[in-house]
Amino acid sequence: MSLRKTLKTRGSFAHDKALLKILYLALERITKKWTMPIRDWGGAINQFSIVFEGRIPVYKRSFTQEI
Repeated sequence: MSLRKTLKTRGSFAHDKALLKILYLALERITKKWTMPIRDWGGAINQFSIVFEGRIPVYKRSFTQEI
């Protein structure tokens, strides 16, 4: 919604790099407001590590309980 709001106020862009720059800066501003953790991120990052092998370190969760 925030990205749509940012792009809606602008009429057109001179070139693709201008659009990417606006989106990048908007995302930087938006991420400062995020307070909730990303839902199901552990599963997503594991899938990314399989698809993009070698680029992303494997995310391992420990299920052992300390007694």
